[in-house]
Amino acid sequence: MRERRANPVGRAATANVPRITLGGLRLAVLDLEQTANFMIEMVFPQRRVNRPLYLTSANGEVLARCSTEPMTDRLFRAADLINADGQPLVTVSRFKSSMPLPERVATTDLFHVVAGKAQAAGLTFYLLGADETENAAAVACVRKQYPDLKIVGRCHGYLRGEALRAKVAEINALAPDYLWVALGIPYEQAFVAEFTPELCNVGVIKTAGGLFNFLSGSRVRAPLWMQHASLEWAWRIWLEPRRLFWRYLTTNPRALYLLLNRSRSTDIGRTHNQ
Repeated sequence: MRERRANPVGRAATANVPRITLGGLRLAVLDLEQTANFMIEMVFPQRRVNRPLYLTSANGEVLARCSTEPMTDRLFRAADLINADGQPLVTVSRFKSSMPLPERVATTDLFHVVAGKAQAAGLTFYLLGADETENAAAVACVRKQYPDLKIVGRCHGYLRGEALRAKVAEINALAPDYLWVALGIPYEQAFVAEFTPELCNVGVIKTAGGLFNFLSGSRVRAPLWMQHASLEWAWRIWLEPRRLFWRYLTTNPRALYLLLNRSRSTDIGRTHNQ
């Protein structure tokens, strides 16, 4: 895999976005609507930077993994913009920063806001990731909810080798304004690092984690009161105890430590690294 270096042109496109450091990562101080508007603005011709802008999201698990996995850390720091997809990050920012996060920017919520705006503006989507059944179901649900949204293509996330390279070339030829990549951490970030040079016709790449599971309806999000109380992780453990219990048992304490000890009370200056 080729490691992607920070692109100064991409940095210029996001230079005016305020950021704060939480848990060791620099996160965008934008609410859901502002993030969606930024994504819409970035795909118009006069704002293109001759390569896709790379947006990703961080939560407690991401903070913990970045602190112990150097490659994961580099992949996240290569992003042009990192949103806070975790209510605990928002809560801690209110105590640790003079410029707190306005709200959680959950990718599942962001998708719908961007989809509504893209439908009105005639912009295009491509959905890459999950298995074939889940991907097809997610796209079918999106098309039903947004009948005028232009989805130029879709593909599951299990291609490898030459088949994957051929698919990347196909995506680039389709030139979607938004490529949603749902391969899981850190595979979706690694995909961006490797294939950005071959996706110069794409406007924005947004990593999406388990987004397609929620779009298809195979998973249900936590009740709003649990989301607002920073307890969505408990809901997810209840739904998938075998897969998630030990993950959260190890990452949650580390994430809390990082939030309390690697956050800045002020973070006005901007650097070339997140």
